[in-house]
Amino acid sequence: MKVLVTGSAGFLGRNLAVALRRRPELELLEFDREHTLEQLDAALEQADFVFHLAGSNRPPRPEEFTAVNVDLTAHVCRRLAARGVAVPLVFSSSSQAALDNPYGASKRAAEELLAEHARASGAPVFVFRLLNLFGKWGLPNYNSVVATFCHNSTRGLPLRVDNPAACLQLNYVDDVAAAFLALLDGAPAPAPGELLSVATVHELSVGELRDRLEGYAAMRTAGRIPDMGDPLDAVLYPTWLSYLPGDAFAVTPELKTDPRGWLFEWIKTPHLGQVFVSTTKPGVTRGNHYHDTKVETFCVVRGQAVIRFRPVDGGAVLEYPVDGARPQVVSIPPGYTHSIENTGAEEMLCLFWSNQIFDPAAPDTHFLKVRDDQ
Repeated sequence: MKVLVTGSAGFLGRNLAVALRRRPELELLEFDREHTLEQLDAALEQADFVFHLAGSNRPPRPEEFTAVNVDLTAHVCRRLAARGVAVPLVFSSSSQAALDNPYGASKRAAEELLAEHARASGAPVFVFRLLNLFGKWGLPNYNSVVATFCHNSTRGLPLRVDNPAACLQLNYVDDVAAAFLALLDGAPAPAPGELLSVATVHELSVGELRDRLEGYAAMRTAGRIPDMGDPLDAVLYPTWLSYLPGDAFAVTPELKTDPRGWLFEWIKTPHLGQVFVSTTKPGVTRGNHYHDTKVETFCVVRGQAVIRFRPVDGGAVLEYPVDGARPQVVSIPPGYTHSIENTGAEEMLCLFWSNQIFDPAAPDTHFLKVRDDQ
């Protein structure tokens, strides 16, 4: 199947084109500003499916709204109708089409052309009224507050907010791409003139957007991540990361060293606790403490060790030999004093997870030897 994407170098088009290239059964045809109408016509003659995403939303002259959003759409419809083949067509309209402004009027006019094309040709036509889009590769300082704020936040620039209470309704670009890709599998055609939308909508105020992004910047320097169970954070935080300058991908954590080895806190999140990493020198034992509520897991990924447990109120010592050559994840239940001893000849490397971020004011860590000889 040959699939044409117009506006393939734009924000939505670029994300969709990347996803389409992952499908080996498809041949991607692309049209963008650097191509000619003759090249567009050649692509339309071959296309088995068309995603018409090309458009203009901030032209230097208002008349260009009509030239790009209306006239180009009319051209696409004419060329497809001339083939006499019912080629499915997807169009990216905008929620602005419901408003009385030049951009909205041009999108509304394009929608009407496409409804007529569907009636006359019998071709499946899918018109999506999209909300404000956000995601990787959005252009800052253009028409997206999310892109601009992400760009500024990742560079330490101010985030200007004139009306913190102003409400934003957002579609995530990958959700849009997924909705579009699903249509390739033979979705039934809507009625001519029927308007479609992407199911997942994120709503927040401009002030909340600013606060979340500024929070991400502060979290990252402290080794924290937001709650990835939150539907908005799950897509907004990756979007924010995608705007990092190329020389800012790495953060150096605080390395805590002592005669036993070193340790650093890697990832901390208020809802899932924290991950930390340590080395331990041969013959050295760490731990010898217990927790009332806190739980941990240990995973030795280099070297050999023995993890020992004993109920805090007495009982036999349990031993779990572990080896980095065949990693095991060992759970540390509350109420058991525990230790880990490097029994190998090399420095041991261990990953730890705790369900709580360590709080010096309430550590829930109580010293008690597992064995008297350690």
